[in-house]
Amino acid sequence: MEVSEVRRRLRAAIERARRQAAIRRERSDAASGDFERLLAERAVPVFQTLAAALVAERYRFEVFTPAGSVRLSAARSTEDFIELALDTSGDLPVVVIRTSRGRGRRHVSTERAVRSGSEIAGLTDEDVLGFVLDEIEPFVER
Repeated sequence: MEVSEVRRRLRAAIERARRQAAIRRERSDAASGDFERLLAERAVPVFQTLAAALVAERYRFEVFTPAGSVRLSAARSTEDFIELALDTSGDLPVVVIRTSRGRGRRHVSTERAVRSGSEIAGLTDEDVLGFVLDEIEPFVER
């Protein structure tokens, strides 16, 4: 194989990678804006309302808003939480719900994709509440 052919194909691969990275950055920027609006307008208020309802039912939970996410955390343990966040590590940005629970020495963490790409802007209060209620059951079954 000729060196000139290898270099030509290498340059083409580098250029293709640069174009794909630029497209991925554009998607991530758009998704980050949509997700920030989702947090401010829908997710944080839903999490706060749910935390108040849990306290009324004698389950102590607090809401935290670390950078770029919202977290419903059990007051008795910082390891017990449900978090809504944006994952931009993949090709398409994805809203994920992370759950972490500890019971004795056993610790269980899960993460599942909720919505991706342009669908992020379409998430409603009902969607957010539904995702969190699906994950809350192990915390309130005790």
